[in-house]
Amino acid sequence: MKSITVVVSILLMAAPVLAQPAIDPKSGPLFDTIAAQDKRLFDAYNSCDLNTLAGMVSEDLEFYHDQTGLARGRTAFIDAIKTNICGKTHRMLVPGSLEIYPLKTYGAVEIGDHVFCSAQHPSDCDPAKSGMAKFTMLWRQTSAGWKLTRVISYDHVSGSARKN
Repeated sequence: MKSITVVVSILLMAAPVLAQPAIDPKSGPLFDTIAAQDKRLFDAYNSCDLNTLAGMVSEDLEFYHDQTGLARGRTAFIDAIKTNICGKTHRMLVPGSLEIYPLKTYGAVEIGDHVFCSAQHPSDCDPAKSGMAKFTMLWRQTSAGWKLTRVISYDHVSGSARKN
């Protein structure tokens, strides 16, 4: 009984040391860094800057999409952008939806909502009316900078199917 009391006491004393401070997922240096990466990535996406996109994603990128399935690798990602996105689709981050969380010894996870509209009329992108989807992205911090390694894009709803 005494050994159980000692173990419990040690665990209770260690608990504050093991607890992490609350992370504000909507502000701070990590938020600013990853939000800037998101902007750079999707500025390249929207302008069909395939060289910038290729430099921002890892060679072993995995992209999971609820409607098209899994795409593996940088080349498959760039080919899909070139074939399906360039000149056709514009992406806009839904204001206030972005959340960033640290991943110890790896980098960060980015979560948010985005809308898609015609590349010919990007000003028509409207979070209340346009096609919308949720996303989760993993960013790895490397000696060469931040690299996008995993993407999950899901809950795609077309503008006409949205419940307004």
